[in-house]
Amino acid sequence: MKTKDKEHRRVVILLSAITVLLIVILFASIFYLRSSRPMRQARNEAIEIAERYTDLAEVEQFYWFTREETSFSIVGKDTNNNEIVVIIPKSGEKVSVYNQGDGLTEAEAKAFVRDNHQGQQIQKAALGIFKGEPAWEVMTKDDQGRLNYYLIGFKDGEEIKAVTEL
Repeated sequence: MKTKDKEHRRVVILLSAITVLLIVILFASIFYLRSSRPMRQARNEAIEIAERYTDLAEVEQFYWFTREETSFSIVGKDTNNNEIVVIIPKSGEKVSVYNQGDGLTEAEAKAFVRDNHQGQQIQKAALGIFKGEPAWEVMTKDDQGRLNYYLIGFKDGEEIKAVTEL
């Protein structure tokens, strides 16, 4: 009789643990989907605008840039297989279109920061408009955990501004 009670108790505990785990997974999934909704919506709207201004055929990368003003950037290919960059201000007005070959790629912007600011771990990069010009923002972390932001000109590859040790 006692063995049956112990088994029953174990089954109840196991089922309770599984139920709690499933509830945690469900709420974590809901939280993740809700928190990523603004990014997905901004990406979809940027693609829609880019398609109106260009013959965008393939999207390779989307960036959300928030330096002085918010802008969204699409890097992709047009119907002629040319690599293009479309930068859209948050307002949706004055969309800028560039040939990727006329400026730095994300990898080149990161390499510039890696070469000129050694000992920093690159966290991310974003492309947008800074003071009316296209620029890469490369965020790094130093060995003491401080964040650094480097703005690199898209067209000329020059460092525009550095915000360090945050």
